[in-house]
Amino acid sequence: MGRRVVIVGGLAAGPKAAAKIKRLDPDAEVIIIEKGRYLSFGTCGFPYFIEREVKDITDLMKTSTGVVRDAVYFKEVKDIDARTQSMVIDVDRDAKKVTVRNLVSGDTYDLRYDYLVLATGARPATPPIDGIHFRNIFQARTPEDAIAIERFLEEHPGVEAVVVGGGAIGLEMAEALTLRGAKVTVVEAYSHVLPPFEPEIALLVQKHLEEKGVRVLTGTKVLRFEDDGEGYVANVVTEKGDIPARMVLIATGVVPNVELAKECGLKIGETGAIWVNESMQTSDPYIYAVGDCAETVNLITGRRVFAPLGSTANKQGRVAAINICGGHAVFPGVVGTLILKVFDLTAARTGLSMKQAIEAGFVPERVIISGPDKPEFMPQAKPIIIELIADRKTGRVLGVQAVGYGDVNKRIDVAATLLYFKSTIWDVMGVDLAYAPPYAPAVDNIAKAAWAMENKFNGMMEGITCVELKELIDKGGKPLVLDVRAPWECRELNLPLEVINIPLGQLRRRLNEVPRDREIVILCKSGTRGYEAYCILKAAGFDKVKVLEGGLIAWPFETETGITC
Repeated sequence: MGRRVVIVGGLAAGPKAAAKIKRLDPDAEVIIIEKGRYLSFGTCGFPYFIEREVKDITDLMKTSTGVVRDAVYFKEVKDIDARTQSMVIDVDRDAKKVTVRNLVSGDTYDLRYDYLVLATGARPATPPIDGIHFRNIFQARTPEDAIAIERFLEEHPGVEAVVVGGGAIGLEMAEALTLRGAKVTVVEAYSHVLPPFEPEIALLVQKHLEEKGVRVLTGTKVLRFEDDGEGYVANVVTEKGDIPARMVLIATGVVPNVELAKECGLKIGETGAIWVNESMQTSDPYIYAVGDCAETVNLITGRRVFAPLGSTANKQGRVAAINICGGHAVFPGVVGTLILKVFDLTAARTGLSMKQAIEAGFVPERVIISGPDKPEFMPQAKPIIIELIADRKTGRVLGVQAVGYGDVNKRIDVAATLLYFKSTIWDVMGVDLAYAPPYAPAVDNIAKAAWAMENKFNGMMEGITCVELKELIDKGGKPLVLDVRAPWECRELNLPLEVINIPLGQLRRRLNEVPRDREIVILCKSGTRGYEAYCILKAAGFDKVKVLEGGLIAWPFETETGITC
């Protein structure tokens, strides 16, 4: 028998490390210790099980060939000893052994190891709210949790439900509950849903949620839960009033499980997760940490971050396995890529936000563009909005965020690759991306964003975002909106502001109708005609002109119809 590797945790990173070790070293003895009943399941699939897109909870535990990854599978297919409902309660680093408790029988025993892998994952962050122990207050971290939520919805059609937390998991769960007939309210303490996103992107998601019947309360803290006198939640008390609720889902993020690491004296990083080097070694060279319990590095800032994602966990598990078996592999870090589906929209981000870029010492500029994900003449073309953030000093791409009904995923994956290789906006312009009308426009949306950024760098365009325009108006500003769309477009949908309509094709001969002493914001559907109009006005000597970036498509606030232009 070769080296013995004990792996604590059987969800994502642990099984990945175990499988890779056995492929590299068939003589190795690999033992997985998992405290739950199930192995290698996809927690990210829980919302889709709850909304019944995934028919059975075991579907989240199956291989691509439909085999459930249980203890029998791991033993017979991979020769891995997977012990469920078992928990490591002590690590003796000097003796290189762990003490395991069988959670069914209560028996304990010791296991010697040559290498130990901590894949203890993360758990839901439980906010200190009075009454959080009441019945029908759920969290969704285990298959048992998902089953309980699905069963409750089946037994209580049309239930009033509150989701506490407007991050990615909270919004995915809000969609799932709504599709099951629940009347859902999302409560988020931050000023908008999806706090890691720029408001220009997040507010469009928020608007879509409300269009789908989800009530959204932002800038709102939950103070306490009240019960019905029998221990079941009945009311959510917030700083802005009460919300009747017979079901509450807590989705306020996760925290790493580091208790075992702390108890055995391993170094805990500045993020609160286990410190590791790029080989995934902890401060003990015979102990590795992978997945949601381990911290990593942001490749743009060089700073330590906590980035709990299944994709990251699998990569880290593989790296640890290679190094345990005598090879050399590194996990350099992440750029911070996230994507989610919210009803008909896709929202995604990678890299830094404006605030993060400033904090990291960059001089960031941003630009927002809108457009179809395929040529306009293709019936299946759908709009997407991209926000590109780049460093003014170097042109380096710092972050990209996107939202839309079209193919957001492709653009974010391209952006993540560019970020990984420290690319500039000029690199983005030159990338040879695939083009055919069924798939993409001749100049891809991400390249158009880079073009627009270059125009900003060169002083050829000055823009204002929808959020900036709204803030200007709220502070008493009175810009004149020059709508360069056709009159019928202007009447069909417009901003509730002072608007004059001069179609782009008539602008050159009607310049005398545009006041030179007013601050002018040029509006069109997506920003393309707006930029053409901007160039015309600047050439004619107008100096108080800005383009509404992204156009009306990117406007997340109130609009008007049937107005006279």
